Amino acid sequence: MKWIPLESAEQISEIKQHEGYSIIFKHSTRCSISMMARRRFEMDWDQMPDSIPLYFLDLIKYRDISGQVAADFQVHHESPQLLLIKEGECILDQSHGGISVEEALVMVQ
Repeated sequence: MKWIPLESAEQISEIKQHEGYSIIFKHSTRCSISMMARRRFEMDWDQMPDSIPLYFLDLIKYRDISGQVAADFQVHHESPQLLLIKEGECILDQSHGGISVEEALVMVQ
């Protein structure tokens, strides 16, 4: 699997219009906890269906996009944070040690 860099408001619109599921991983490049959560997620991400796009948001570099994600999907900003989006709505919001492929898969099945 590969991350899709989330770098524009247009991509957020695409995610909101996507039929099915999408994942947004909000990551702080300055945070060791965020790095650990990312590594742990990547160790198990081969279990995710290939049909689910995985977006990676560098929230230091794209702070305005991070704010738009929080507003558009009505979630409180966290870092690190994983959002599972289904047809334009956030159905799972995980942060810090709670980020897991396993829980996201439960919601997808």
